[in-house]
Amino acid sequence: MDFGLVLQTDPPASQVISLMKRAERNGFRYGWTFDSAVLWQEPFVIYSQILANTQKLHVGPMVTNPGTRTWEVTASTFATLNDMYGNRTVCGIGRGDSAMRVAGRAPNTLARLGEAMDVIRDLAEGREASVDGNPIRIPWIKDGKLPVWMAAYGPKALALAGQKADGFILQLADLYLTEWMIKAVRQAAAEAGRDPAAITICVAAPAYVGEDLAHARDQCRWFGGMVGNHVADLVSRYGEHSSMVPDELTEYVKARQGYDYSHHGRAGNPSTDFVPDEIVDRFCLLGPAEAHIEKLRALRDLGVDQFAVYDMHDAREATIDAYGAQIIPALNA
Repeated sequence: MDFGLVLQTDPPASQVISLMKRAERNGFRYGWTFDSAVLWQEPFVIYSQILANTQKLHVGPMVTNPGTRTWEVTASTFATLNDMYGNRTVCGIGRGDSAMRVAGRAPNTLARLGEAMDVIRDLAEGREASVDGNPIRIPWIKDGKLPVWMAAYGPKALALAGQKADGFILQLADLYLTEWMIKAVRQAAAEAGRDPAAITICVAAPAYVGEDLAHARDQCRWFGGMVGNHVADLVSRYGEHSSMVPDELTEYVKARQGYDYSHHGRAGNPSTDFVPDEIVDRFCLLGPAEAHIEKLRALRDLGVDQFAVYDMHDAREATIDAYGAQIIPALNA
């Protein structure tokens, strides 16, 4: 199983780079960041420094979207990093939550997302693609490689991931929901004539290593609120008890009163008081190292190829070090 580290690009950027270097020393193979231009610093600038200061770490956004940058700019940016540092980037992409909503825009449609995935991949790998009806090819790209991994929750998005994506990003670590969503992605891949096993499965969730479970829950409760934004969209689209979406995913958002993006993805987010302990436990990895190892083995048995640690809490260095010393070796023994 591969491991990734997920950070927000809060200033100073030097701290983000330092944590990514620490992650690589501890056996992490991927370095991910949020991508929301108003809330945090520009990630692609920081990726250049992360790549320059690591040897093998692959980097990318978790996740970008088709609306905040033109597609040829996104492709050229990835291709430039790959040309400078080797093919060490991954394009994590989704409809857009904070990046779009904070700027007063609605998330992108799935149709637009699907088209963008094809165009960005083709352009970044040196092939011609149509942008707004115009055929474009980036002539200087040689031997470019850009895997495109799509984040999804709902049935139509899961189907799109199976049809088009090189990887599937699931931003929660609940065993039941992970099994349900992986099955949906792989079924869609098979129906599209693709090899379901060729799609990389990445589960991303907060991890907090320690004995004080109450404190760990409070440090990671924000995640249930972040996921709740997407769940609320699903409820509005499919209804509260739709057969298309499991009740296990939708039930807890009934108490959701609103959401303040100024606290997005941060411990102590006051917009996440509605998230019960049960959801925090199900969606996150909490407790002593042994508990993490047990749950990660269960995720691996479901077909998960990578676990990406959301490290937004008060024990960032300690979590990276605990994973490097105890958890990653146990999963790769």
